[in-house]
Amino acid sequence: MKISVFGTGYVGLVTGASLAELGHEILCVDIDTQKIKQLEEGIIPFYEPGLKELVQKNRIKKRLNFTPEIEQGVIFGEVIFNCVGTPSKKDGSADLSYVLQVAESVGKFAQDYKILVNKSTVPPGTARKCQELILKINSQSPVKVVSNPEFLAEGKAVSDFAHPDKIVFGAEEEKAFSILKKVYMGRMRGYIPVVETDWETAEMIKYANNSFLATKISFINEVANICDKVGADVRVVSQAMGMDYRINPRFLNAGIGYGGSCFPKDVRALLQVAKENNYEARLLQEVDFFNERQKQHLLTKIKKRFPVLVGKTFTLWGLSFKPKTSDMREAPSLVLIENLLNFGANVQVYDPIAMEEAKKILGEKVHFCSSAEEAVMGSSAILLVTEWDEFRNVDFLELGKQMKERVVFDGRNIYEPEVVREEGFEYFGMGRK
Repeated sequence: MKISVFGTGYVGLVTGASLAELGHEILCVDIDTQKIKQLEEGIIPFYEPGLKELVQKNRIKKRLNFTPEIEQGVIFGEVIFNCVGTPSKKDGSADLSYVLQVAESVGKFAQDYKILVNKSTVPPGTARKCQELILKINSQSPVKVVSNPEFLAEGKAVSDFAHPDKIVFGAEEEKAFSILKKVYMGRMRGYIPVVETDWETAEMIKYANNSFLATKISFINEVANICDKVGADVRVVSQAMGMDYRINPRFLNAGIGYGGSCFPKDVRALLQVAKENNYEARLLQEVDFFNERQKQHLLTKIKKRFPVLVGKTFTLWGLSFKPKTSDMREAPSLVLIENLLNFGANVQVYDPIAMEEAKKILGEKVHFCSSAEEAVMGSSAILLVTEWDEFRNVDFLELGKQMKERVVFDGRNIYEPEVVREEGFEYFGMGRK
C-alpha cells in the first residue's frame, strides 16, 4: 500500500520506517525542511535503538522517502498517518493545532477515498473533530477518520511496533477496520489482541494506559518514602507485590520520578479532559503532584548528608529521563541540577547518549564530562539519576580514589547497598536500608 506519514518525530519516524519494513511504500511528510534534508542524508535527529538501521535499510530498498510538500503527501497516501506533536498548553490540555492542520490539509487536497489515521495521542473527541473539519472543508469528502493510538515506549519503540501487546482501532465503518488490518497485515498474530471500537473509546484507552502506568510509578515511590521512615526495603516489598498476578512487577521500581514526553503530558491532558466535562479527577491530580514532589526527594537526602552545598562538587550519572533515549523532556535530572546550582554546588555530568541534547538546555551551567570516570574526579558524591547499563558494573573502589568524599545516592536503586559499602562508600537509596 501507499502510505503517507505526517510528522517525523519519535512516533512518526518509527511508524514510517516500521511500516516500510512491512513492505509498504512510505512517504514521510514534515514542514521542517532542515529535518527532511537531514533524514534524506541519513541523519536521525534523535536516538532510538535500531531506528537508524531500519531507516537506512528501507531507504536503500526505496520503500521510505521524505518530503516537505503537504499536498504531495495527501495525494500520495491511500492511508495517511497523523503523527504530529500534541504538546501541552499552559493549562495542561493537549494542543491539537498540528493535528487539526493535518486534517484540514487532507480535507483540502484529498479527492479519493482515503483513511486518515490519528496516531498521535489525543483526547477523546479529536477524531470526531477531525471528521467534522474535513466535511466542513469539503462536504462531499470521501475521507474517513480512524483512531489508532500508539503504544511505543522510547528506548524500545522499534521493538514495540514489531511486537505489540495490543493493536487498537477506533472507527465508524467496517471498511475502515478492514483497511487498517491490511496496513498491519505483517503484524497481525493470533496471540496479539486487536481491539475494534469507536473513536472516543480508542482515544481514551491510550490516556488510561499511560495514566495507570504513571500511577503505578507514583504509588511505589510513595511506598519507598514510607520505607525510608520505617526502615523497610522497598526492593523486597515491590518484588513480593509483583508476585501477585493481579499486580505484575513492571513499573514497580522506586526512583526519583517519571519524565519524558508521554506520562506527564498525558496525565495532565486527561485531568483537563475531566475538568472540561465537570469532573474533578483527584487521584490523577495527586499522581501528577506527587511525581513533581518526588523529583525533589533526592535533594532532600543530599541536603541531610551535606547540610552546606556551597562549593561542593557533585557527579550526575545520567541525564535523559530514562535509558536508551536522548529525550530530556521532563527529565528529573534537570530539576536536580537546577536545585543543586541554586544552592551553590558545582555539577559534573555524564550521559552515554543525551549529552548533546542536554547541552542545548544547560549550556555552560554544568561541566560536561566524556566518561563516568571523568565525572567523579574531585567530587563529593555520585548521584545516579538514569539507570544506563554502563553504570551498573563500575569499580567503586577505583572511582573512590579520584573523589574527595565517597558517597553514592542511588536514585534508581540499581546497586546492592552492602556491595557499595564494602567498597568504602556511604550508600543512600530510595526506600533502601
